[in-house]
Amino acid sequence: MPVAPGREIQIDGSYGEGGGQLLRTAVALAAITGRVLHVHNVRAKRPKSGLAPQHLAAVRAVGALCGASVNGLDLRSTDLTFAPGELRGGRHAFDIGTAGSITLVLQAMLPVLVACGRHSEITVHGGTDVRKAPPLDYFREVTLALLEHMGIRTEMTVRHRGYFPRGGGEVTLAVAPGRLRPLAAVTLGPVQRIHGLAHVAGIDIGIAVRMRDACLAALPGGGPVEPRIEIAQLGPEQAVGAGGAIVAWAQTGGSIVGAGRVAERGIRAETLGSAVGTELRADLESGASVDLHAADQILIYLALARGGSFSTRALSSHAQTAIWLIEQFLPMRFETAAEGSRVIVRVASVSPA
Repeated sequence: MPVAPGREIQIDGSYGEGGGQLLRTAVALAAITGRVLHVHNVRAKRPKSGLAPQHLAAVRAVGALCGASVNGLDLRSTDLTFAPGELRGGRHAFDIGTAGSITLVLQAMLPVLVACGRHSEITVHGGTDVRKAPPLDYFREVTLALLEHMGIRTEMTVRHRGYFPRGGGEVTLAVAPGRLRPLAAVTLGPVQRIHGLAHVAGIDIGIAVRMRDACLAALPGGGPVEPRIEIAQLGPEQAVGAGGAIVAWAQTGGSIVGAGRVAERGIRAETLGSAVGTELRADLESGASVDLHAADQILIYLALARGGSFSTRALSSHAQTAIWLIEQFLPMRFETAAEGSRVIVRVASVSPA
């Protein structure tokens, strides 16, 4: 969906949820459309406003994929100008420099990698399973799986896990060129498999067991599909530092829903596991085809595919902000409508660019 390059677009970074996702999505859209982006009030609604290390890494990474010229790329900067060049794939490596989230950096890059239409291989160093970000297994088993339903093949290699505060994780994502297909999954459909993983590193395996057991207790039982959650204790050759996470996901023929939590000091393993199981059960019972967290992530791919629809249990502030932002960049409109226990989201119209 090409747009004449060079036209500047002004975005208020405090709009809607006013956080890092707005910034990451905005620079991705700028790279794809070729429009010069000026964002002010960056992360204005966060306790520490402005750019944190992981946001700096995400903007640099997207910039490297399009030869962008960037002003304001400084720690805690609240004003940023991003002038993209031509899209390019290839091999790139980025180091967040802290335990900042690898998955959030990859989340920013992925739409650009899909749009460039070339084979790419991206390596990112940082945190794999950190607070306020999708756990690595959620990104692999839900986000990337949804993209596969839309025709995009990826392969992720995890060389090391890394946790707060040390980081040290290393992940490589390969993206093959492919034609993005509209997602047409308004109903989840019959569940074929419910799977999951609870892992720990540098802490007692009993924590993973307790997370798993609490998750299974919260999931629906006695049906045709019995949930199965594996546990794993990672050694020093697989992980740097101490941490863990639990992720569970349910697959159907046309879509996937999931939930995840990262282990935190002071929060009981049972609380984390139960939250994952309860969240996944709510999505399954609603019949939503995309879970709450994936809904805001998948919108940009519907826009790039120029069509598609899905349902979600509710429309989060992140999703509402993403809809508004995409419509600022692209000549298209989304439509949302409540239907029973779900919200239907679809591309309503696409105008010629």
